[in-house]
Amino acid sequence: MRFSRFAAIMRKETRQAIRDPSTLMIAGLLPIMLIFLFGYAVSFDPRQFSVGVVVEQPTGETESFVASLRNTRYFEIETAPVRKDFETLMAAGELDAIIILPQDFSAIALRGEAAPIQILVDGGDPNTAGLVGSYIELLVINWLEQEWLDRGQPPLAPLVSIEPRVWFNAEISSRNYLVPGSVAIILTIIGALLTALVVAREWERGTMEALLATPVGPLELLLGKLVPYFVLGLGSFMLSVFVAVAFFGVPFRGSFFALSLAAALFMLCSLGQGLLISTLTRNQLVAAQVAVMLAFLPAFYFSNFVFELDSMPLALQLFSYAIPARFLVSTLQTQFLAGNVWAVLLPDLAALAIFAIVIFAICALFTRTRLD
Repeated sequence: MRFSRFAAIMRKETRQAIRDPSTLMIAGLLPIMLIFLFGYAVSFDPRQFSVGVVVEQPTGETESFVASLRNTRYFEIETAPVRKDFETLMAAGELDAIIILPQDFSAIALRGEAAPIQILVDGGDPNTAGLVGSYIELLVINWLEQEWLDRGQPPLAPLVSIEPRVWFNAEISSRNYLVPGSVAIILTIIGALLTALVVAREWERGTMEALLATPVGPLELLLGKLVPYFVLGLGSFMLSVFVAVAFFGVPFRGSFFALSLAAALFMLCSLGQGLLISTLTRNQLVAAQVAVMLAFLPAFYFSNFVFELDSMPLALQLFSYAIPARFLVSTLQTQFLAGNVWAVLLPDLAALAIFAIVIFAICALFTRTRLD
């Protein structure tokens, strides 16, 4: 490898990247758009649920119970005397749950027995169904205890006393979990698209064949093409981290050096993958489609960013170990929320380093075949 040839290739790629608006948009504008999209549009936090309450026999207790529901920020309450009025609305997806208070609700509830409440929940979305059912059950218990206190009765002793302590994400905000993970998805898209589209464009225009006809070697060609986009990718990473901390208020408790090292190793994987795709396809449209199929979709589904890997079949859990984004998402979420947990970080860094070496070796092999 001669440094002069490597430097010449690198200067050529740098000038091409600076003069190409699409490259600068992918590296600069796309990360901001995506992180704001993931930060604001994607959320697992509880929303306001629409609930219908059927009151068969209005009493002071039923009014008190309905008032306790209205005083929470999680429920939008409607009332009706019969259940049939709400069944059509739930079937149409306009109600998340129906609470039915029977005629003997007041008499049984105030005897300290189990409150005779029927809860019908729309199970189309299992997560929402579970949240609604849990919130309603908790409200029933709290309301019953308060009613006994208001009537001068001793409070009902709970069977278990729970004192929750939330570690790492005390606000229980899904944004603090999603925004760090989204940085890995952003780097996946940027890394794969930057090299896949740009290099495929050279194949289409015929400039790549002219370059391969020169004395440049495989290693000089690979490094000369990857270094400028590697720097752009790291710039996108730093921009994403800055937006996550400054605009979304996500706590950062770890080492920026360790996080940057993980991002650098991952960028080598992603850029190498994009370069390999462009070498095999040699067409921008095909390269973009293949990059989405082989880089973005596996990273999105099998990185533990949105979908829990533990809930997947064992075969898919094992497959996720072949996805570099899985290890970067783990590093990002650990660094942001927990700090330097080296028992997690060191295996992730080792896995990313192995991926980078393997992908780079495959790229060199295919590039050498084309040069010969």
